[in-house]
Amino acid sequence: MTAKDPAAPGFKEKAKDEFKDFLVIAGYLAFFFCALSTYGMLLLKKYDVSYLNYAFAIINALVIAKVILIGEMAHMGRKYEGRLLYQSVLYKAFVFGVLVFAFHIVEEFVKRLIHHKPSGTVLEEINLDEAISRAIVIFCTFLPLFAFRELHRVLGHGRLHALFFKPRDGGGITGS
Repeated sequence: MTAKDPAAPGFKEKAKDEFKDFLVIAGYLAFFFCALSTYGMLLLKKYDVSYLNYAFAIINALVIAKVILIGEMAHMGRKYEGRLLYQSVLYKAFVFGVLVFAFHIVEEFVKRLIHHKPSGTVLEEINLDEAISRAIVIFCTFLPLFAFRELHRVLGHGRLHALFFKPRDGGGITGS
C-alpha cells in the first residue's frame, strides 16, 4: 500500500484544471471556426448572416475540444515529447487531426443509423475534396494550439500564462 502524495492535486483540482483546459481549447477553436464561417459567407457573398453557422461552429469547437482532451487522456501524441519542440507540435497536430477525422467518420456513421440509411455508404458519400480541405484547415488550426500547449508543458504549470499576462520587472527570460 502506498501513501498518497500530499503534493498531488485532488479530484476537485484536477477537474478544475481539466475544465479550464476545455474552455481554453474550445474558446480558441470557436474563435477560429467562427472566423472561418464569416470568411466563407463573405467569400460566397452571403450577406444575410445565418447565426446557425456560428452555432454549428461553436458546437464543433466544443466537440473537438473534448476529442482533444480524450486523446490527451489516452496519451495520444506523446511519442515525440522528448524530441525537438517543433517535431512534437507537428506530430501532435497530425495525430489529433487524424483523430478528429476519425470522429467525423463515426459521426457520419451514427447520422446514417439515426436516419435509417445504409451505414455502408459513409465512405462512398464523403466528398473527398471537402474532407481533404477540412483536414488541412484542422491541421493548420492545431499547429498554434499545440505549439502553445507544448510550451505550457515544457515551461511548467503557470509559467506560460505568467509570461503573457503578468508584468515583468525586466529580469525575465534571457537568451544564452
